[in-house]
Amino acid sequence: MISSLRRFLPKPFRNDKPVIPVVRLHGAIGGGGPLKSGLSLATASIPLEKAFSMKKAPAVALVVNSPGGSPVQSRLIFKRIRDLAKENEKDVLVFVEDVAASGGYMIALAGDEIFVDPSSIVGSIGVVAAGFGFTEMIKKIGVDRRVYTAGEKKVTLDPFQPEVPEDIEYIKSLQLEIHETFIDMVKSRRGDVLADDPDLFTGKFWTGRTGVQLGLVDAIGDLREVIKDRYGDKAEPKLISAPRGLFGRKAGLGVGLAKGRLLDGVGEELISSVEERAMWMRYGL
Repeated sequence: MISSLRRFLPKPFRNDKPVIPVVRLHGAIGGGGPLKSGLSLATASIPLEKAFSMKKAPAVALVVNSPGGSPVQSRLIFKRIRDLAKENEKDVLVFVEDVAASGGYMIALAGDEIFVDPSSIVGSIGVVAAGFGFTEMIKKIGVDRRVYTAGEKKVTLDPFQPEVPEDIEYIKSLQLEIHETFIDMVKSRRGDVLADDPDLFTGKFWTGRTGVQLGLVDAIGDLREVIKDRYGDKAEPKLISAPRGLFGRKAGLGVGLAKGRLLDGVGEELISSVEERAMWMRYGL
């Protein structure tokens, strides 16, 4: 009721300053475990929907800081952003912090404009799969591993068995398909400004300054500077976060409380943390 009467107040007493909702999309994509949530459609949906539902906001700002991860979750987040932008007729401004590489850059493509710091890292338009082989180790410690399958390819790239060239070629063919999807997304969103550079789709990455020259991003600028320049000095960014659930964890994710599950979670958490740290280190972070 108070809100509906505000328009009748004298102008000096109105609160007409533009508010720009801000959603932070941070971390490895698809990573996480029972004790730690990674960046995924499940964790991003609630704040995104809340931000785009703010009717008076002329735009939604997204702060992206991710070294990549799951191509599926990256594309799902990208698509949700574009769908919400279309449904609510909002501009989308993306601001890259330390890095928007690989899947992080795929999410950044959802922006109508992408802003970076001169030292941000952007790009890495490629696909990677990594693992370890333990065939010599189990021989040395005297382990006899037994695996029974229905389907001859159920143990493709088993780390406890020697690599099979046919399996490697198959995995590479899958990577090429995923890579083509990524390239198509980049061309669809940035094709009119992309530089003609043979390294663009090789998985190479660049600083934000070079990214502007290559057309991967639009300009150098920070969130507050751009918002005030676009929407006036009184414009204010408003951070939109997912609601917190049990133990302060973001809502929408279950936490295993049984003793066995909790102990398993500690192991998963350790592995997940090591993997995520390696992803950040690849970009010198």
